[in-house]
This record gives sequence, structure tokens and C-alpha cells, in this order.
Amino acid sequence: MKASELRDRNSEELKAELLELYREQFKMRMQNGTGQMPRPDRFGKVRKDIARIKTVLNERSRAGE
Repeated sequence: MKASELRDRNSEELKAELLELYREQFKMRMQNGTGQMPRPDRFGKVRKDIARIKTVLNERSRAGE
């Protein structure tokens, strides 16, 4: 997911996507704790997607949207 794609979405869609990514991150942590993690490379991707969404939301809040 690219930041330019995220900037095209509205804030509500971004917040919903952020919530979904937090849930996915939690599930992965639980799977990793039980030793059932199928794709460990996904950790970094989810974390970076969360950071991108939070960055775009922060840019909008500072701009006064």
C-alpha cells in the first residue's frame, strides 16, 4: 500500500483500515506466541502500513481537515 493511494481515501476509510491492521497485528502476535506463525515476513509489512496510515492521518489533522 502506497502513501499516495492512502491520500486518495477519506479519513473514515483510513481509520477503518487502521483498525483492521491493528487486529491483524494482534492475531499475528498471538499466532507467533503459540508457534503457529505461517508468514513471519508479514510483521514488518503490517507495521509499515500502520505507520503510513498514521502519517497520512496526522498530516490531515495538522492541515486542519
